[in-house]
Amino acid sequence: RSVAFLPDGSRAFVTNENDASVSVVDAQKHRTLRTIALEKGLKPMGLALTRDGKTLYVSTGRGKMVVVIDTATEKPVASFEVGVRPWGIALSPDEKYLFTANGPSNDVSVVDVASRKIVRRIPVGERPWGVVIVAR
Repeated sequence: RSVAFLPDGSRAFVTNENDASVSVVDAQKHRTLRTIALEKGLKPMGLALTRDGKTLYVSTGRGKMVVVIDTATEKPVASFEVGVRPWGIALSPDEKYLFTANGPSNDVSVVDVASRKIVRRIPVGERPWGVVIVAR
């Protein structure tokens, strides 16, 4: 469903919706290095990577949550609930907020990254799929 590259372009992270996992790919040699298993039943959809490449946020569709992966250890380090079927995901330019498009509830969750708590839900059109952040 989604791919995110480390800032240096060396590795890519790819969601595997049907396998509840994220693959780590050598972007130069085009081969899978390893697979990061998520909780059974999660359906990884979207990815948002911090500018420094240290933290990867994974939306999980029917799992109703975001999983946080440390890219150095390539292991999940946290998770938190964000809404009904979060699909699209993006970080604010200052990386203080995370946004998830929650399809069936027709809204976007705004999450304070530091506390990992929803600070606002923004009603939007029917079944939002993605989130794009545009800096002003």
